[in-house]
Amino acid sequence: MNKLIFSMAIGVALLISGQVAATNGYFAHGYGPVSKSMAGACVAVTESAMCSAHNPAILSYIEEDRLELGVALFSPDRGFQANNDAQTPPYASIPPGTYESDNEIFLIPHFAYTYRLDEQTVFGLIMGGNGGLNTEYSDDIFRNFNSPGNVASSPASMDMIQLFAGFNFSRKINSQHSLAIMPILAVQRLEVKGLEPFRPFSLHPDKVTNNGKDWSYGAGARFGWLWQATDALVIGASYQTRTWMTDLDDYKGLLADEGSFDIPPIIDLGFAYLPTPKWTLAFNYQRIQYEKIGAISNPADLVFMPGDTLLGTEDGLGFGWEDVDVYKFGVQWVFQPDLRFRAGFGYTSDTFEGTQALFNILAPAVVKKHFTFGLGKTLRSGDDINLSVLYAPNEKVYGTNPNTGPQTGYVEMSQWEFEIGAVFKY
Repeated sequence: MNKLIFSMAIGVALLISGQVAATNGYFAHGYGPVSKSMAGACVAVTESAMCSAHNPAILSYIEEDRLELGVALFSPDRGFQANNDAQTPPYASIPPGTYESDNEIFLIPHFAYTYRLDEQTVFGLIMGGNGGLNTEYSDDIFRNFNSPGNVASSPASMDMIQLFAGFNFSRKINSQHSLAIMPILAVQRLEVKGLEPFRPFSLHPDKVTNNGKDWSYGAGARFGWLWQATDALVIGASYQTRTWMTDLDDYKGLLADEGSFDIPPIIDLGFAYLPTPKWTLAFNYQRIQYEKIGAISNPADLVFMPGDTLLGTEDGLGFGWEDVDVYKFGVQWVFQPDLRFRAGFGYTSDTFEGTQALFNILAPAVVKKHFTFGLGKTLRSGDDINLSVLYAPNEKVYGTNPNTGPQTGYVEMSQWEFEIGAVFKY
């Protein structure tokens, strides 16, 4: 029990200082360096306790109790371009130019603890970043939308982080099958600046922007299944429910349904195949159901007309995100008994269409491809060190918006990440 309390304290301390950024929409492509170095293809891989964030049932197949700690250095390069082809009046527009978001370095921690209750049952605690959105433009980019008493300020920014803790109970029901349930507690924080011109269109005009940091809390669950089909083939599946969050009341005039911002459900299916003891080939299909959350999926191309109420209502303006399909491929090569090399590739379908790009200036989650690499080294003590590297090449989404008339432009993002983690076995 003392180990558990100590481990939880470490995890909480790490997370309080953490900032989170995005890859698949606003979800991380993986959790922990083992998963991340295989592009997140971890739903049937039993190499790491952090992989239980993908499928909690894998814990039953990890023999040693362990403590996993680590941190990632994440660098997203994101921004947008507004072209000089606006027609004003009658339309407002974004001032022409190329805009880059500040804050390009983030530290993202992870933490896992496992304890075997008996030969079949394992308890696990994992903590990490569930996703987030962060942009900060050192300019009043919406100044052409100004109206008397509602003048855009700078910076224009959105800062959202989401953190989670999962309490995992995984049990082998026979020699081939394992089932698990992982209740999840989550916390998120939001701060928005620079959207003053949109106050007249809100159900709650004083709850649109520049209201400091607002927090919300909630809970959900993930269910997992693992099947050791043969000595060479493992099949896994998991489902994460909607995570019901308290409303972000300080921004209920901005977010649809008066500040409701739940975390969407996720489906994961996959397998791991070992053609030889030295090689593991893994595949993971994931579907993130953004369309179930109005604040995320409601259209972002609503036309702002005087007297209309378009923000804060149930069908009010969102980000126009669609459900995304994510395909993850990973490989591990045991070069020597104490040294393993890993690599992976991930592909994500489009998060939103070009017609939804205006408000996605604040959330340019357009990355689609992930190239990953990593290694694991077992030390003389029996503990492990794992490393992972991610490169997500630049992607652009081009579009127009009815509020800016013929003006064209694009939002863009690319990413780098380096992560290191330690595994202490006992």
